Amino acid sequence: MVLCSVLVLLRLFCRLIMAGNKERTFLMVKPDGVQRGLIGKIIQRFEDRGFKLVAMKMIQANEDLLKKHYADLASKPFFPGLIKYMSSGPVVPMVWEGLNIVKTGRVMLGQTNPADSSPGTIRGDYCIHVGRNVIHGSDSVESANKEIKLWFGEEKEVIDWASWSESLVYE
Repeated sequence: MVLCSVLVLLRLFCRLIMAGNKERTFLMVKPDGVQRGLIGKIIQRFEDRGFKLVAMKMIQANEDLLKKHYADLASKPFFPGLIKYMSSGPVVPMVWEGLNIVKTGRVMLGQTNPADSSPGTIRGDYCIHVGRNVIHGSDSVESANKEIKLWFGEEKEVIDWASWSESLVYE
């Protein structure tokens, strides 16, 4: 009985400490990444780093959803091709959680143009052409919140769960 009480208190204490590690980002494996079988490799990299997956699904995105997602690029000449490409096959939107996940996630992805990406990054290891760069990642916390809401609703599909390994990852 005493041991159970101690474990419950320890878990509550860990949750309080981990509250600062709740930053979330939006990542999406693009059709080329899905078709090339890179979903598991991408997930593995983020889990190996210590980040926590809190939402994921595979969908065939429609043009309306993609136009909302890429609204800031609507005036660019490549926009129609981008929408056509992104709707050409399934995508895997995900929400990841952890300390500085937006900034660290962007570093893990590499530069938008794979030619500028270092080896060891996702794009540096798996991409050649900027138009087929495997994955999208939020560029700010604000963008992440907006994209999570767009793809997962009012976070109804995002699971708030405690990983037993958090105390091994965070101080």
